[in-house]
Amino acid sequence: MRILPLLFLAVSATFVLAEEPWPVHSLDRPKPPAATPKPEADLKEAAKAPATATVLFDGKDLSQWVKVDGSAPQWKIVDGTLEVVPDSGNMKTKDGFGSGKLHIEWKVPTQRKGDGQDGSNSGIFLMSDYEIQVLDAYKNVTYADGYPGAVYGQNPPSSNPSRPPGEWNYYDITWHRPQFDKEGKLTKPAFVTVVFNGVTVQDNFQLTGPTAHKAQPPYKAHPDKLPLVLQDHGHPVEYRNIWFDPIAD
Repeated sequence: MRILPLLFLAVSATFVLAEEPWPVHSLDRPKPPAATPKPEADLKEAAKAPATATVLFDGKDLSQWVKVDGSAPQWKIVDGTLEVVPDSGNMKTKDGFGSGKLHIEWKVPTQRKGDGQDGSNSGIFLMSDYEIQVLDAYKNVTYADGYPGAVYGQNPPSSNPSRPPGEWNYYDITWHRPQFDKEGKLTKPAFVTVVFNGVTVQDNFQLTGPTAHKAQPPYKAHPDKLPLVLQDHGHPVEYRNIWFDPIAD
């Protein structure tokens, strides 16, 4: 008579552990803990573009970029940095890219004017559709899957190694594109690794599809190469030292 309750408890325990996924942008989802970023001096050597990379911004011009509608970009270059001009529109690269390693550095203003997702928000869209979040999250609380380093709306970063506003943050992103067959059926999902200020916050995460606000849409067939997009979210974020180094699928 004692064996049955024990078996029941074991089965019940297994059932409890099978949790449902967190809702998109759930405010109850545990926030990524603060982490110590590596010193900039330790990151600068690896931040140099290899000979095989395409340099997308070196502080001199916007020859590699257009607005998403194809017109001339309206963002501005100030002292070698690329500044978002709020409400001027997103920018995209003229060329398309598939799998590869993206290096990009970003900074938010010293004085934050808003909180949560209004804390100097921007984003980096790999292949135009898959966003890695950019946000001032230094002593700023928001939903977990909207922190910097998040696969937006899908997976929070494992930690938050943000530097204080006014200091440069470093992203090193390794991207493996999704693959589709001739009929447009997904044969391999996308995977991404994000190293944020020297700390790995996404470790070969498998994406469920494109990223979106308050949604998780499924994959939809697209070309093997698409432009990189930088988001104008209405906040004056700055970028520098952007390059992309292709890798094999």
